[in-house]
Amino acid sequence: MKEGLIIKLIGGLYTVLDNENNTYELKARGKFRHINKSPKVGDRVLYDEDFIKDIKKRKNNLERPPVCNIDQAILINSAKEPNFSFNLLDRFLMLIENEDITPVIVVTKIDLLSKDEYIILRKKISYYENYYKVVYLSSKTKENIENLYHLFDGKISVFAGQTGAGKSSLLNALNPNFNLETNEISKALGRGKHTTRHSELLPVLGGLVADTPGFSKLDFFDIDIDNVPINFVDFFELSNQCKFRGCTHINEPKCKVKEEVENGNILPSRYFNYKIIHDEIKNQKIKY
Repeated sequence: MKEGLIIKLIGGLYTVLDNENNTYELKARGKFRHINKSPKVGDRVLYDEDFIKDIKKRKNNLERPPVCNIDQAILINSAKEPNFSFNLLDRFLMLIENEDITPVIVVTKIDLLSKDEYIILRKKISYYENYYKVVYLSSKTKENIENLYHLFDGKISVFAGQTGAGKSSLLNALNPNFNLETNEISKALGRGKHTTRHSELLPVLGGLVADTPGFSKLDFFDIDIDNVPINFVDFFELSNQCKFRGCTHINEPKCKVKEEVENGNILPSRYFNYKIIHDEIKNQKIKY
């Protein structure tokens, strides 16, 4: 058997890339249905001339978007049309941190902002720059796009983010040969249409990038509630200064995180989103 990397999945047919850059279109053996584990884009697999026979151990595994073995997540956030959402950003970061994937925050469509709007947004987002790399750019004008060039070499990355944020447009800007389908924002709904209809790894600047179906709702069914304070890395850094070990930063007294929120050192929306996510996971565990 040979070993390769799944780079595309369409309608049950997998495209596998071998070590010599040859590709093969294969189906998966029926045994995967019985073990409730299906191959997905990003998997290292063993295969013969007809079928994928086995899946090698994964280092991480995302359900939405459905990719695995990712080195970094490029989180695409629109500055405008649709408007920037701190709630969605924090939800994405929560999921990415839970999988031990390095997040990179990218803010697109800065060409749509006035000078004052741009200054205000950057001031709000500057809090995240203490913990993550943040890049502001325009896929349309190519402004600042060179700040992404060094990120991809030798890595498997996933492009993820709010629907209509410009994931496909950014990939087209990085490599015009892609000519990926893009759609304008729906004026009535204020959000974008889904333009990517399958998962695929595309070659970008010496690495591979997963262009995946867009989505705007994020679920946390597989996340343990005890991991929520850990996956908010800024809160975790402060947790050793809380009075109680395992502090949830919600109801406990002498909590360093709550103190920093009150002192204006933690972005209020960040803490607000944390409580929403914590309650959501707590309630779904009770329900299920």
